[in-house]
Amino acid sequence: MHEPAPGTTVEPRRLRPSLHWELIVCGLRGHELVGTDAARLLPEDSLLARELAGTRFFRCLRCDSWLPLPAPDEPAREGLPRREEIDLPLRGRPLRDKVVLRAIAIDRAFHFVVLGLVAFFAFFLASHRDRLRGSLGRAIIDLQGGPVAGGGHARKGLLSEADKLFTLDSSRIRLFGAVILVYALVEGIEAFGLWYARRWAEYLTFVVTASLLPVEVFELSHRVTVFKVLAFLINVAVVIYLLLAKRLFGLRGGAAADEAQRERDMGWDALERATPALASPPPSPTTPGNRRVDR
Repeated sequence: MHEPAPGTTVEPRRLRPSLHWELIVCGLRGHELVGTDAARLLPEDSLLARELAGTRFFRCLRCDSWLPLPAPDEPAREGLPRREEIDLPLRGRPLRDKVVLRAIAIDRAFHFVVLGLVAFFAFFLASHRDRLRGSLGRAIIDLQGGPVAGGGHARKGLLSEADKLFTLDSSRIRLFGAVILVYALVEGIEAFGLWYARRWAEYLTFVVTASLLPVEVFELSHRVTVFKVLAFLINVAVVIYLLLAKRLFGLRGGAAADEAQRERDMGWDALERATPALASPPPSPTTPGNRRVDR
């Protein structure tokens, strides 16, 4: 009777669905295995790799999956590396936070690009307003199918909106561009800090995002669009996540509790707690106390 593969656990009594970030990341980036190039495995290596019935099983340091792999034909090392030589990947809540923060960072980077383009267009328009007005006007007239009648005929549509834009004072356009550029730079700083999981970036993102929620509510009160509703819901979710999950402003224990949770989910102690013992093999027919039936 062969021993069961490592990782055999008892099925839960009730279903508790949850999002396994480790499995998602491993599915995208691959498993984190060590010692696959080792010539031999020792009993003390059972936390990371085991050999059962001639088959080697290696444990993913991120998602705890055990993968059967053949022994290397040309081993690169005698045994598994020492613990101090292994860089443990993120797992648990630290991994979840990294994924969520980077998703927010990508959103902020998109804002940075769009707002940067708007600011560039504003400065360009302020410097070349007269020349652009004539060119744009002729292009819009062609698109509308002919010259725009004067006199009693009011200008409508895209040409009317363009006229409003070009009637603005150049200094006012530059001021608008400067404000948008500052906002774009703030979004870029947020994206950089969140990508590298900086605590100050979490506070900055919370303050900036929360300060814009009243403006978004005001905009929704005048006109509701799918884009506005989606942007509002995303920003509300970001504020709630940063406030509760990241424990800003001392909430739920603050940074100390966040660091303690990180220590519980990371490190060798966390790996040892997450390592199931091998399930005991079923008794053989010849085990004392069991009757052997001959046919």
